[in-house]
Parts: sequence; C-alpha cells; structure tokens
Amino acid sequence: MSLEELMSYNWSIMTPEFIIVGVAALITLMDLFMPKNQDRRILGWISIAAILAAMVSLAGLVDMQTTSILDDTFRLDGFGKAFKFLLLGGAGLVMFLAISYEKKDSLDEYHGEFYYLFLTGLLGAMFMTSSGDLITLFIGLETLSISSYILAGMKKRNLQSNESAMKYVINGGISTAITLFGMSYVYGLTGTTNLIEIAGRLQSLADPQHAYLLGLAFLMIFVGLAFKLAAAPFHMWAPDVYQGAPTPVTAFLSVVSKTAGFVIVIRILLSVFGLAVTEGPGSIPILYNMQDYIAFIAGATMIIGNVIALRQSNIKRMFAYSSIAHAGYILVALTTMSANLFYSIWFYLFAYLFMNLGAFAVIQLVESKTGSSKIADYAGLYRRSPLLAVVMGVLLVSLAGFPGTAGFIGKLNIFIGAFLGEPHYVLASIMIATTVVSYFYYFGIMTQMFFRPAADDSKFAKIPFGILVVLIIGAGGAVLFGLAPNLANEFINGNFNQFMDFLQ
Repeated sequence: MSLEELMSYNWSIMTPEFIIVGVAALITLMDLFMPKNQDRRILGWISIAAILAAMVSLAGLVDMQTTSILDDTFRLDGFGKAFKFLLLGGAGLVMFLAISYEKKDSLDEYHGEFYYLFLTGLLGAMFMTSSGDLITLFIGLETLSISSYILAGMKKRNLQSNESAMKYVINGGISTAITLFGMSYVYGLTGTTNLIEIAGRLQSLADPQHAYLLGLAFLMIFVGLAFKLAAAPFHMWAPDVYQGAPTPVTAFLSVVSKTAGFVIVIRILLSVFGLAVTEGPGSIPILYNMQDYIAFIAGATMIIGNVIALRQSNIKRMFAYSSIAHAGYILVALTTMSANLFYSIWFYLFAYLFMNLGAFAVIQLVESKTGSSKIADYAGLYRRSPLLAVVMGVLLVSLAGFPGTAGFIGKLNIFIGAFLGEPHYVLASIMIATTVVSYFYYFGIMTQMFFRPAADDSKFAKIPFGILVVLIIGAGGAVLFGLAPNLANEFINGNFNQFMDFLQ
C-alpha cells in the first residue's frame, strides 16, 4: 500500500479509537516512570478525560453517512455509533468506580495497570462495533478478552481471584477456539473474510452440502460466543469470576464486556447468516432455520439464571446469575428477529448500563465498609444510610422490571417483539415467569435493607465522589428513561436505518 493511498483514507472516522489508544499508551509510560509511592488515581482521571473526549468526537461523527476504510475492514455506520456510545458511557462510569476503589483490596498495589488494561479492553470492544471483516472482529474480541483475563486476576495474592481468573482463561480459550473454527468454515465456503462479500456470496447456495456446512459453522460460532455472553449452559465461569474479581472489574464484565458480546453476535449472525439461503422455492435464510436453537439457549438462560440466583448468599454471585438471566432476555429479542430487534437490544443494554452500574456502586461501597459481599451485610442499610438504601431500592426495582423504570421499558420492547411476525408464545411465557421469579431475590435484598435490624449501627461516612457520580447517573437514568423512553428513540432509529442499509 502506497503512502498516497494510505493518506487518502478518511482517518477521522477512527478519531475515538485514536484517542483511546493514544491515552492508553501515554498512561502506560506515565505508570512506568512515576515513583512507586505516588497515587495512581491520576491515571484514572486521565482515562476519564480520554473517554469523555472520545464521546465528544463520536458525537461529531453522528451525522456522517456510512463510511469505510481499509478495504471495508473498518466501517463507521449507525450500528457502530449507537453501540460505541453505550461502551464509552459504561466505561466512563466504571472508571469512576475504579478511582473510588479502596486500597485495602488494592488496585493501587498493582500500580496503574488496571487503567491501561481497561482502556485496551475498551478499544477492542470499540473495534468490534465497527469491524466489517471477520479478522478485525476476532482481533477486537481477543483484545477485549485478554485484557479481561488479566483484570479478573488483579488481586494477585487472593486465592479466590486466582481461581476465578484461571477458570475465565480456560473457558475463554475454549470458546475462542470454537468461534474461530466456525469462522474458518465460513471463510472456506466463501473465500473471503469481508462481511459484505460473504453476505453477497451466500445469498444463493447451490449445493445443499454447503448449506449443511454453513449450519455447522453457525452452531460453532454461536456456541463460542455464548460463552462470552455467559448464556446457559455456557455460563459456569461467570459466578466465580464476578465474585473473585475486584468490584470495578466485575462491573466492567457485566456491562461493557456483555455489550461487546452482543455486538459481535449481531454483526456476524445477521450479516453472514441472515442473508444466506439455499436455492429453491420458498427458501428462507439459514438464520431463520436456526431460531429453535437460539430459542432453546434463551429459555435455558432465563430459567437457570433466575432460579439459581434464588439460592445465592453472596451478592456478587447473585448479580452474576442475574446478569446471565438478563442475557437470556436479550436473546429472546434475537430469536424473534422482529422489526424492532435493534432498538430492543440497544435500549435494553442502555437501561442495563444504568441499573447494573448503579447497583455495583452500592455493592462496592458496602463491601469497603463491611469487608464482605454477603447479602446479610445489607441488613439495616436504611438506618445506616437512608439515601444509599433508597437508591439501591430504585435500581433493584428497575432490574426487576417494574413500571416506571427503564428496566420495564426494556423488557416491554422485547416482549412486544416476541409477538411481531411469527409469535413466540413459549419464550414470552418463560420471560414472564422468570421475571416473576427474579422479584424474590431482588426483593430479598430490599427486605434486608429496610426490614432487618443492622448488626452494626455505625453510619456510612461521606460517599466518595466517583461512587456518588455513578449513583446519581445510574438511578437518574433508570427513572428518566423509564418515564421518557422516547428521548432515545429518534437517535437510535435513525442510526439503525444505516445498519439496515449495510445488510441490504
């Protein structure tokens, strides 16, 4: 590639990524040369500034039409813009949690590596949203995954953290191998890794054997990515990792990493398998033939996540199973392939960002106060900190999906989508039943907070600034977008129209 051709590309569409990678390199060097006894929180503030700058630059690109560079390996379309806002917003809130993390469980002990590993993982997730090629999608996925493995084991002298990180690495490696094997079948059938070219070549498969191989590729890719989503029955790593990792890392995995997982699922499944059909009258895309498999995973994920969450005594493990259940709800939207598919998934992840990160802010604060993450430690929280208990109550009600909250609107969108086109009565019924089951463990925490006596009557000291920011934004977003969901509609619908242009 000549220098002239290289300079002809519209590199401005990668401005958010350039900001993140540049600051990640900068704080790596700063950490290397800073004195060992100097507080590394300054690196966190620089990271927050970088994330805000990336969001501002992305906002400046919103009106730009779909643009691609580097032979369509990097595409800035409406889909990428919408999900990058989610990733950057979630990452910014997690970073506020990180700078407020107590030293006794010591992210500071390991200097500044948390911050640049975090930005590296975020960079991988952002590349996934704009990848137009299987290779760049895989590179983005592994950039995120490898960073996550290290972050999960940040507490090097904690045996529980070591165990969880090892399980995460082993399960992640297996899922990566399965996903890559499925991708290799797609490449073998089409001779290209470019998503647009793959979609074009698969629109008519003359050989039924090719359709069989493509179905096998679908199953391997979907199973491999189901590990990343912590969808049942591939969820076994999530509870241990959520419990063993530092709370900011757990928050990162539950929101940013899960969002990135659904990004790659949508990118690959819809662009590759959503248009692939076999020749013959009445033929339909292969993805529609695979709906039953996705439906089974969605149903099992909702049931297993919610039922096992009932038996948890550790709140981080409970939120791990809750996260598994929420992945099942989103898979319902993917199964139905309804007209509001993109909006339903995006809005649910948007609402989940506020609800979950706000809840993890409370979990981090209570954990730092009590030194434990047991649900019993929330007994009498209302007497010790009324504001904290009320905010946690609002977030739990939203997670449960009560009317007037963003969680309710998210579930309502998915539920309505289950009846658009071909109705999915069984999935809709499972969704309602498991949502009712979730009330028991969410309200169990509220019972502890408001109706149980506190073992320790000491009041909570001043709430750290970073946690206060996350609490305000989390609770505010959960209520605001529950009462006025249309605030997000126009932006999202306009941007996803661009992604539909890409699929056509």
